Amino acid sequence: MPRVQFTRHLHRYFPALAEADELEIDGESVAEVVAALDRRYPGLAGYLLDDHGALRKHVNIFVGNDLVRDRERLADPLRPESEVYIFQALSGG
Repeated sequence: MPRVQFTRHLHRYFPALAEADELEIDGESVAEVVAALDRRYPGLAGYLLDDHGALRKHVNIFVGNDLVRDRERLADPLRPESEVYIFQALSGG
């Protein structure tokens, strides 16, 4: 099962995420993992995705060391040993 980690910033909005440093979530694509996370933590997908289901501008998801390529459909495939990192991108200057 893919393992998912979040930055601490998201713990502010979803305190239940702080219960584990890493979660195992079933899914064969990034979209399936986000949907499973939203079932476990209602509202999380709304924070990560826009109204069309695409990744929000200031949110990044990495699979291993690679930035998710499909920001529109999140169709990037996952393997059972995949490590997924979800965080809010920093911007400004």
